[in-house]
Order: sequence, then structure tokens, then C-alpha cells
Amino acid sequence: MAAVTLSHSPRRAPARGPRARAVVAAAGWLVLLCAPPAHDAARAMDSRAPAAEYDLKAAFLFNFSRFVEWPPEAFADPSTPITIGILGNDPFGGNLDEIVSGEVVRNRRLVVRRFQDFAEVGECHILFISSSEAPALDRVFAALGNRSVLTVGESADFAARSGVVAFVLSHNRLRLRINLSAARAAHLTISSQLLRQAEIVGERSSKP
Repeated sequence: MAAVTLSHSPRRAPARGPRARAVVAAAGWLVLLCAPPAHDAARAMDSRAPAAEYDLKAAFLFNFSRFVEWPPEAFADPSTPITIGILGNDPFGGNLDEIVSGEVVRNRRLVVRRFQDFAEVGECHILFISSSEAPALDRVFAALGNRSVLTVGESADFAARSGVVAFVLSHNRLRLRINLSAARAAHLTISSQLLRQAEIVGERSSKP
């Protein structure tokens, strides 16, 4: 089994560049803007090139920390950071590290960790499961059990196979697909602001 590669979480990246600031602002705007219908939001999430696609996906991983609530027991103590994990091949390069560097959400720092094998996934709150792990997806979910982890993936059937959030790229448009049943099984509360921008699968929440 390959060794786990820990993130550059303690490392301080240089001051955030214009592109990273723009990506974070764009993703935040898309989530916060509740009024337009989902198809309008999808048009705004136009992804013209692989680099732009993964810049935007990295920005969404950051923004998920703002629009998802974890139960208190998901954190060892009040100073425990929110950990964004990447399982498998890393498509983000240093962009995700740059986006989260210095950010604080609900009085918690954000850190990034990288895992090469699902058996090595330790404390993690948001876990991006790379498409390289698609053959092992069922084993990944079984290993995670009902841990309070927001699983995020890009496989075609990710949400249908109990992933919480799927990135769906179609005709150069990036959409979100959210499995509410999987979110509840993981004891996660997803903001209605985020749900409005997504296609919902699984049982719809009774809350507004």
C-alpha cells in the first residue's frame, strides 16, 4: 500500500493570487445566489478547459465548508481544523492549497490532506474521491461507514452509489448532484442555499 501523502496544510502559501480570489468569489456567488433557477446557475458554471474545471471544483470544495454543518462529535475539540481530503490522483495541483490557505470557517482553520489509499483516510470532513478510485468506490463507502464525512466525487454514478455530492460535467457545464439520504446517514446538514443549486437525489428533506 502506498504511503499517505500529508497535505501542505501547515505551509503558508503566498498571498492569494487574483485567479484564486476570483474562483472563490465566483463559487461563493453561485451558491449564495438563491433566486435563479438551477439551469441558470448551471450556465454560469461554464467550464471551458480542464484547468478552469478543477479551479472551480477546488473553489466548491472550499465553499462546501461554509454551507454544510457537521455534528459536534466530528471534531475532537474546538480548535480542530476542517480537513479537506483528496483520495487518489490529485487533479488540483496546488490550487486547492492556495484557495484554503489562511481561511477560517466557524472559527476553524481549513487544511488539506492527500491520501493514496482509502484505508489511510483518518480525520477528514470533506473527502474528494478522485475518479481514479471509481473501481474501489463501494469499498471506500464501506470503510467510511456512517462517519460524518461529506464525500464528493465526479464519477457518473457517484451520488447513486451513496456519495453525498457529485460534480456532473455535461456540455462544458458543471452541476451539483446531492444525495440527501447519504447526507443524513452521515449526520450532515446541508444548507438550503446549496440545495437550491443542485439536482437532488435520494429522499428530499422535510425542512425548507
